[in-house]
Amino acid sequence: MDERAAVPVTLPRQNPTIAYWQDPPDPEIADYLSSSQVPEIADTVIIGSGITGSLIAWNLFQSPDHGHFTMLEARQACSGATGRNGGHTKAASYRSFHDNAHSLGTEAAVKIARLEYDNIKAVHAFARKYNIDCDLYSGDTVDIIYDQAQWDNSVKSIGAMRKAMPELLDTVARYEIWGKEEAREKFFVRGEECVGAIMYEAGSLSAYKFVVGVLKMVVQRGGELYTNTPATKLEKGEDGMWSVQTLRGVVKAKRVVLATNGYSGFLCEKFQGKIVPLRGQITVHRPGKNQPVSGLSTTYSFIYKNGYEYMIPRPQGSKHAGDIVIGGGLVMAKDEGVEEFGTTDDTTINQDISKYLTETTPRYFGNDWGDDHADGRIRQQWTGIMGYSPDGFPFIGEVPGEKNLWMAASFQGHGMVLCFMCARALVAMMGGEEEALESWFPDAFKVSEERLKKKFAGRLHTKPLDIGTKP
Repeated sequence: MDERAAVPVTLPRQNPTIAYWQDPPDPEIADYLSSSQVPEIADTVIIGSGITGSLIAWNLFQSPDHGHFTMLEARQACSGATGRNGGHTKAASYRSFHDNAHSLGTEAAVKIARLEYDNIKAVHAFARKYNIDCDLYSGDTVDIIYDQAQWDNSVKSIGAMRKAMPELLDTVARYEIWGKEEAREKFFVRGEECVGAIMYEAGSLSAYKFVVGVLKMVVQRGGELYTNTPATKLEKGEDGMWSVQTLRGVVKAKRVVLATNGYSGFLCEKFQGKIVPLRGQITVHRPGKNQPVSGLSTTYSFIYKNGYEYMIPRPQGSKHAGDIVIGGGLVMAKDEGVEEFGTTDDTTINQDISKYLTETTPRYFGNDWGDDHADGRIRQQWTGIMGYSPDGFPFIGEVPGEKNLWMAASFQGHGMVLCFMCARALVAMMGGEEEALESWFPDAFKVSEERLKKKFAGRLHTKPLDIGTKP
């Protein structure tokens, strides 16, 4: 893993695989340019136009002294991880709770679980409040578990959550546990033998359409957006101002925000090997002939000994309703996917993972899948670049030793249940309001010299539970 973590991080590649959500791209915002050249000066430059960058911009607008800010995007708007993910607003907090309690303490573990749940609720509430048409689904999700040790540890972890937050048994700590036979009948899993199922609150949406909606509101309120304008270099001047070099000129700013996730090491060398890119892969399956006519009623994850897949049925009323979005399968690549770490190449797919993901639906649903759709099982497949840290937590805050260089990145493939609240927290930090965060924002998420000294070992948020063992 040392070798993969040391691979130099690059800018986003041109001509990436085409994500289902961006086919076609939004005609108004995808290639938006506020002008032909970037401004000479700005109060704030935000680099990255995904869910983090767009919500940082939105939160800045809530401050009366937000000043003038400019957002830069290397490719089309929201063309990075946000616009390429599966669209699952699913915390699965029980999967990390015991590990977090062991390494950080129960109080911190509760804070993280609450933030994840609150983030999901906030994203959905925001979309509804501002009438963002993003194929929103709110309901339950189910984890189908195929490994006995995983099952035993999951049940123990849920028990620990219930004990730690008895006042939240109807929200953060609400889990329904289903045995093998109940799972098979209730959730149509007829293929491989499962151990049981765990159901809890979650949701789904088109993250691309959500962010496009936010970006349009930002632009309408006077925020500047420059797509297809990669930031190529950052320099700090003797006057304390940052110079951001781009292909459309140089913009000087009082402060710079890196909302660059897996690409952060390119602009800030301190994060080379500390935020390591990981390429993820997704397929979209047309539903089989024996699938319910109304579509599957819940989202899924399929969890086995050393890996997982997630599955999101497209809700009724959306384009291609009933399609099944499936991502994961990393460990099915050569050497359990180690070469997917360190790469920023989303212009191609891994053929081993493609083959595995293509076969998932009939494997999990058995005869309840039926014959493939007349137009073929796979509608589309693509890749995207995520960002991972040594300790499994995002980096939020001011970069040590780099005054007015701020960071909100490295979301471990878990951004849809972290980014909304992390963007809010970062803007509070930038405004000197850090004390207000003490009650709800985890210290483990904050950028620190200590965290930057940690060695990357390939820890994933969704790694198998290993209760009782130090991380």
